[in-house]
Amino acid sequence: MTQLPAAYTEYLQGKSEAFVDTIMPVMLQSVAEKTHGVHVVVSAHVVQAHTDETIPFGEIREAVD
Repeated sequence: MTQLPAAYTEYLQGKSEAFVDTIMPVMLQSVAEKTHGVHVVVSAHVVQAHTDETIPFGEIREAVD
């Protein structure tokens, strides 16, 4: 499997399988491109993630909507 940056691995610890399944494709995209970090947006019933050019590669930021 692809080696994730330490911040990504730490962020995933303790998260549900459904949560991980939702954001893992975006993390893998970030690792493949090695140019942008990941922005996760969490609301009451929805989790969304995308690569974000304002976040350095290997970093992850979470926002609550």
